Amino acid sequence: MSPGPTVHLVDDEAPVRDALTFLLRSHGLTVGSYASGPEFLKHLPVQSARGCIVLDVRMEPMSGLQVFDELLLRKVSLPVLFLSGHGDIPMVVDALQKGAVDFLEKPFSGDHLVQRVQRALEMEAEHYAATEARAHILRCLRALTSRERAVMRLVAAGKLNKVIAYELCIAVRTVEAHRSRVFEKLGLRSAAELATLLAGFPEFPAED
Repeated sequence: MSPGPTVHLVDDEAPVRDALTFLLRSHGLTVGSYASGPEFLKHLPVQSARGCIVLDVRMEPMSGLQVFDELLLRKVSLPVLFLSGHGDIPMVVDALQKGAVDFLEKPFSGDHLVQRVQRALEMEAEHYAATEARAHILRCLRALTSRERAVMRLVAAGKLNKVIAYELCIAVRTVEAHRSRVFEKLGLRSAAELATLLAGFPEFPAED
């Protein structure tokens, strides 16, 4: 069983880090706290990890923005929320344009932080669910036999069973059987649904 979502908090000021860790944990959240960017990157969660990342902008020896750039290079997909001072806003805006999900300007209330973190966790959960659903469909597509794939492509193209039978040199009943199995395996009910699904999977090979 995979671990639940974790809030990865990175702040080089121990009193602030401890206070925020206590606050988040008091709201039932699992928190991993780190005293610096390098420490966090050393213990960087694996790609399958769940949760979000909270970065203070001004830290030593790596700023939160430098840590964020490294996360982008490593293709870490967890949502990132910045804690920033007033003078940091232009830099944070740049980070938002690169993919960070939110920022809080200091000083901020504890409730405000908890709300933003919970929203980041909700965003991650939605992304995770969509990714898992997509992976499931791709596994189903790859599990089809070569004949089922051939029939599937022609059905998605809008061709009638008798036309498919002629093109593949098989009986109409055989086409109907393959078509039924494809719909069953993919959880679909119509050729229109099949065409829409395949349009969303350009990485699925057009030919075996």
